[in-house]
Amino acid sequence: MSLESHVIMDETAIRRALTRIAHEILERNKGIEGCVLAGIKTRGVFLAKRLAERLENIEGKSIPWFELDVTSYRDDRSERERGADKISFPVPIHDKKVILFDDVLYTGRTIRAAMDAIMDCGRPQSIQLAVLADRGHRELPIRPDYIGKNVPTSKAEEIEVLLEEVDGSDLVRIFQQRGEQ
Repeated sequence: MSLESHVIMDETAIRRALTRIAHEILERNKGIEGCVLAGIKTRGVFLAKRLAERLENIEGKSIPWFELDVTSYRDDRSERERGADKISFPVPIHDKKVILFDDVLYTGRTIRAAMDAIMDCGRPQSIQLAVLADRGHRELPIRPDYIGKNVPTSKAEEIEVLLEEVDGSDLVRIFQQRGEQ
């Protein structure tokens, strides 16, 4: 078996998707007043930072954002490990509209862990979800509010997001197993 990849978003498509998401956030929330961005580690952090910059360019004022590491809230950790490392945020989230940002939405388990972490640290007015790529196959009832690109996939396929800050280039590609001839 070999892997075959196909580019589904290049640097321009990623930039356009982030700009569109920024405008959708502004429209839905009637500006950025009371909004806070939370980038889910790792690539969601850089996407949230880019989104914050776009929102500031459009609105002329900054939106608070922070990095969210959900490792200790994941449901694939033992019961004893789960939630052991309580976190705190550098910006207040109580009564705020928290907008989570992640690179790829798949089963929804990472987002559930992120919501658990947020609820442990405060009571936001609402939690919204932005993702660069939604590949389907949800195991939990989680739906994104803002989507860069819908990418229907099979479970045998993988989505890979590369970002300049981590990987040296901006690219989203899909990998699929290919049988040997």
